Amino acid sequence: MPLQDLTPELRTRLSRLERLAGWFVLLALALLMLGFGYYAYHTAQRKGWFVIKARYFTLLDRATGLRVGDPVKLMGFEVGRITRIEAQPPEDFYYNVYVEFEVRAPYHGYLWTTGSRVRVTPADLWGKRELEVTKGTGGTATYILHPLRDVPVAALTELPDPARWQLAEDIYAPDAPQILVHAQSPLSPEVIRTLQEIGRTRVRLLDTRETRRFFTGIWNDREGRFDPYTPQSKPYWLRAEETPALTERLDQLVRQVEAALPGLMALTNDVRATLAQATELTRNLDATLTALRPALTNFGELSAQLRGEGALGAWLLDPPARTNLGQILASAPATLQHATQLLARADQSVEQLTTELLSTLEHLGAITASLRQQVEANTNLLAHISDAIRHADEFVQGLKRHWLLRSAFRTRPSDTNAPPSAPAPRTAPIRAPRDSTR
Repeated sequence: MPLQDLTPELRTRLSRLERLAGWFVLLALALLMLGFGYYAYHTAQRKGWFVIKARYFTLLDRATGLRVGDPVKLMGFEVGRITRIEAQPPEDFYYNVYVEFEVRAPYHGYLWTTGSRVRVTPADLWGKRELEVTKGTGGTATYILHPLRDVPVAALTELPDPARWQLAEDIYAPDAPQILVHAQSPLSPEVIRTLQEIGRTRVRLLDTRETRRFFTGIWNDREGRFDPYTPQSKPYWLRAEETPALTERLDQLVRQVEAALPGLMALTNDVRATLAQATELTRNLDATLTALRPALTNFGELSAQLRGEGALGAWLLDPPARTNLGQILASAPATLQHATQLLARADQSVEQLTTELLSTLEHLGAITASLRQQVEANTNLLAHISDAIRHADEFVQGLKRHWLLRSAFRTRPSDTNAPPSAPAPRTAPIRAPRDSTR
């Protein structure tokens, strides 16, 4: 029915209904747009679209289990994602895969030049792996948010608030690879004096009074300084600690088990042979116990006989032997007493003998001392005695050669056991003076 054919009242009612429907549609559309905007904002905030991101890369042996978009974790938190995975050039013989990822602020502040590494760990049982970065333990920050300034050394003392300025580079000794002042050290009078002593004309500084909302510098490991950061800057390199995927580790384990199976089978055969020998030994032991049963019975009866007091002695000794043994034991105290008396007398005799021996030694010492004193007092006594003995010997030898007394010194062959001496050469006899003319 055309609208013109309706009455004015019906047309007024339809216009009101149309306006209400239009307002309802507009309200629903507004709510829909508001919900979509909230969802988009929440998603952007969750994925870090409104925060700055620090770019890093690492080099791996393989890309197994890694995909672009996978999360990057730090201390269990998702702090970034993988943005790029590519193979290294063919001429690179050290690394195979290039993996680039980003870390959202403020988590990039946990990554320092010392201690920060990329760990590639298994994520599930199906070969999936994930990247986890570790917290730094020292060194310098990898990215900074403070402005960089190249300042002449002569103008360092004129800087406003010098305590809030930091070095943006490591200061090396001129003639040796030694760091005198580390980067991010506060600008102090000692640091300025060191720069002047080594002859530096300019130095790069960090103005910590200002913190910007974008990265201003990235650490250069080769140069030992912060370089200005631009969108074309190369990401910072974090070394990797790569762990094989769980499937690869299981494959290695299976290979090791297969290699060990021959030895395991040989061990099983040895165990089987050992069990067979043990069974045979048990049978032999049963037979041995059966054979030993009468002996054990006799031993039990013998033990019952020896259980009473004195039973062992009665079993070992006959009555006469026990009587003799009792007599011997009864006379033992008297024998021991007699032996003790003998030992006491011997002890007294030894003491007397020792006393007399000591007295004799004392007298002998006194005689020796007296003789020594006489010898020391008469220094020529020994010489005189020696001369007297020598002269007496010469006198006796002269008497032996004299013709009158020669026969008095002759010795009979039977008076000595010495073998006969060789005959002396024949010499002319000594004659008397009155016989010399004959």
